[in-house]
Amino acid sequence: MGRTSDAREKILNAAQSLIELRGYSALGVAEICKTADVPKGSFYYFFASKEALALAVIDEHWAGQKSTWTRILNSDEEPLRRLYRLFEETEAAQRAGQQSCGTVSGCLFGNLSLEMSNHTEAIRARLQEIFDAQVEMVDSVITEALERGEITATDTREAAQAVVAQLEGQVLFAKLYNNTRRLSPLWANCLALLGAREPQQAVVGT
Repeated sequence: MGRTSDAREKILNAAQSLIELRGYSALGVAEICKTADVPKGSFYYFFASKEALALAVIDEHWAGQKSTWTRILNSDEEPLRRLYRLFEETEAAQRAGQQSCGTVSGCLFGNLSLEMSNHTEAIRARLQEIFDAQVEMVDSVITEALERGEITATDTREAAQAVVAQLEGQVLFAKLYNNTRRLSPLWANCLALLGAREPQQAVVGT
């Protein structure tokens, strides 16, 4: 019963932690199973390969992140305030991770994109789908802001791609320098990218 009850979740959790700390390529199945405290046979009971496990880790992580992004970006707050909340929670999550393990882990998707996109087609394709979904979510908020006359950027798709890209880039810098203060420019950069008309009102009441 233990194998079918919690072993899969333990393997996923161990794999995500190890990937965040050390990357995907350096990991072996034996180390993952040791960290998860499950027998090696349990790994192959649930996953056909290490690549299959990586895809499952990506999907599991995206399910949680998508839920967070949906909660924030679909709220009743004003559009720019929603984007601000997204950056705020991103920074808080990176700080919490640093306090927990001593280092800034960065973005799982960004880390794997840098490491694996030219080596594993299945992982590359899945990461593309996730970033496209993120852009779509941000695009809908930017479109609202444009309709309200709060920004000057008119190509909302391009603007959304720029916002997601700068979010990923600042998180990468935070990881590289192991310093969450590298995330501080996120909001100002976002306002500049969008050409916000009255940026001082975007965060009133925060």
